[in-house]
Amino acid sequence: MQVKTARRWYHWHKWTSLICTVFLLMLCMTGLPLIFHEEIDHLTNSVKEVQFAKDAPDLRLDSLAVRAQQEHPGEHIRYVFWDEDHPGLVTFDLADKPAAPPDHSHYVTLHQKTGEVMGKPRTDTLIYKILELHTDMFLGIGGKLFLGLMGILFIIALVSGVMLYGPIMKKFNFGMVRKYRSRRLKWLDTHNLLGIVILAWTVVVGITGIINTLSDVVLGLWQQGQLKEMVAPYASQPAITRPYSSLDDAMKTAQAAAPDMAPSIITYPGTIFSSKHHYAIFMRGKTALTSRLLMPALIDAKTGKLTDIRKMPWYVNTLFLSEPLHFGDYGGMALKVIWALFDLATIIVLITGLYLWWVRRKSDKSKWENLTPKTS
Repeated sequence: MQVKTARRWYHWHKWTSLICTVFLLMLCMTGLPLIFHEEIDHLTNSVKEVQFAKDAPDLRLDSLAVRAQQEHPGEHIRYVFWDEDHPGLVTFDLADKPAAPPDHSHYVTLHQKTGEVMGKPRTDTLIYKILELHTDMFLGIGGKLFLGLMGILFIIALVSGVMLYGPIMKKFNFGMVRKYRSRRLKWLDTHNLLGIVILAWTVVVGITGIINTLSDVVLGLWQQGQLKEMVAPYASQPAITRPYSSLDDAMKTAQAAAPDMAPSIITYPGTIFSSKHHYAIFMRGKTALTSRLLMPALIDAKTGKLTDIRKMPWYVNTLFLSEPLHFGDYGGMALKVIWALFDLATIIVLITGLYLWWVRRKSDKSKWENLTPKTS
């Protein structure tokens, strides 16, 4: 590699790393507990034991909705959720109005066979605050986009680091760590070795992290694109008012339209994922991969009839697939442990990178002072 080219890559690596390192350290440290968020939630939330007959049928969604509203009188249901990791439970999101921000939501989880309240998930827990810090630093879409920019700088730092490491290692054995030389050389070799070993992982997590920061942008594109097309016949009609048609009938209609899929989310009219006239029932696949992909079925909330059902655009599916990959949610506990080990290795790489910059800065400053004539 020519000296000028090497120097150019060095400066790219140095400055992109310096700008993003503090934020990446924050992301790695907050990301570590988030890898195990399901296990942490299970430990911190007690689960009731419910007695019911094995052949007992599920209660009607309409009756469960009435039960959920009894927990928060005066509020209205906005969303209904099913979690494939907790079969038999259904969660209702209630707020004072459909367009209320997420922090206005109250949640009620009910058992589908007994109607018993299984819990009221909260958004003021430590793990939820860690998630907010990790996703947007409590700054909303501005924080997300800023972290996306830091992610881009991180990818540039990785590429420039590889371009520097390749030619250097032609002169040495791979994996060399000069333990008996200076401390700086030992940490430089450790920094380089760990960086190469975890390179594939850091690229995957970095790119999926950048994609995740664009979630609000993706939602806006979907709203102004596919969703707008799907509700176009209702554009000139006034918003419907409660009471709406039966949830159970809407669910049967959606399942008939997508018989090989299971319900994931129901969104009520007036929410950001629907229109002012429809239930949007998002159906998911039943395999490990397709369960991450959703298909919206729009049901007229007055007549209960299906008005449209479509596969999500590629950019929405990319977002759906990137989020679980970012946190290692595809392969059970084994993959989560691997993700955690790589996360810890990344923290070491970032800290050693800061150390190397600081030592070199002190060395350069000392040389400059020695070259500067002293005046009496």
